[in-house]
Amino acid sequence: MTDADAVSSGQAWTEFCRALERAGEVILADTAPDTPLDRAEGFRYLTRLTREMLYSCVDNADPDRPRFHELDLVKIGADNPDNVYLSANIRGDREYRITGRRGTIAYFSIGSKANRYAKDGTMASTGELTDADLVAGPDGTIEITAAATRPAGAKNWLPLAPDSTGLVVRQTYLDRAAEAPGEWHIERLDPPGVAPPLDPAALETALRRAALSVHGTAATFAHWAQTFRERPNELPDFGQNMFQRAGGDPEIFYLHGYWALKSGEAWVIETEVPDCPYWNFQLNNWWMESLDHGRRITVNKHTAHLQPDGRLRIVVAARDPGGAANNWIDTCGHESGTALLRWLGATHHPVPTCKVVPLEELA
Repeated sequence: MTDADAVSSGQAWTEFCRALERAGEVILADTAPDTPLDRAEGFRYLTRLTREMLYSCVDNADPDRPRFHELDLVKIGADNPDNVYLSANIRGDREYRITGRRGTIAYFSIGSKANRYAKDGTMASTGELTDADLVAGPDGTIEITAAATRPAGAKNWLPLAPDSTGLVVRQTYLDRAAEAPGEWHIERLDPPGVAPPLDPAALETALRRAALSVHGTAATFAHWAQTFRERPNELPDFGQNMFQRAGGDPEIFYLHGYWALKSGEAWVIETEVPDCPYWNFQLNNWWMESLDHGRRITVNKHTAHLQPDGRLRIVVAARDPGGAANNWIDTCGHESGTALLRWLGATHHPVPTCKVVPLEELA
């Protein structure tokens, strides 16, 4: 049976639905938490991934006619609550023009990636540009050329590799009330013209890729959470290679961890703060989704209150112990989950000391 026949007969759709069903095994695994809240968030996570992968693999998949898409309705791999993420599908053998304005947001980066979440859970970087690299025109407009080789006269060049499949833009707030992100547009140089009618064989491939991406993404970060659980209530350096292979920003040093608290307990994190343009701490669920952004689940360089000696203390607990310098982080009804401390652009990377104490001791 050809791919086109699989679409005509409905077999492609049946296989897509069955593949999504198999993705549910990640949520129901013996190694995953089985509380009603964690299970409910897990299945909601699969719906979010399904929506995103259908859009990126079916509706916005054409590398000849790319569009930036804001990842505002899906949370993947300890997404940063301070970030505006944009993504676009591309191919490494094409050339693209990205134009826009920097805005007033604290940090900007753009990377080309080889997305293999559907195959082996990796998203290797194939090229990176940050604030420090960008050259703006007299009117403030920025033009970036994404290509395998640097075109003559290009002020801002983003390298592509033969296996590049997408672009990821990170725009990071320090202060949401005072900053504005930029606006960005992408187009292929020498575009091929009007899009042809939908190819049934291409749809079959896209549905298969979407389902594999849902399962692969969920499995990748469930594996991370299991790894972090081996050292509970710490924020150790697990090594940066794993995080960079999954699409991390090379400018960021990642300290991931797993936390678990009993009723009346608090997780206290203390560290020196390096001189760097941005850092944040955030709390996530087991599926590595940042918790409810409407609650106090993150703190950054701008919002944190430091101790008199300049050190940072963070208290993770079900209720506020009081005292601004405790930098309370709300567990949002969870008993356990994952967490992340990012140091961006730092020359050294302190590893915090962590302990679990009775919450009443901090009152």
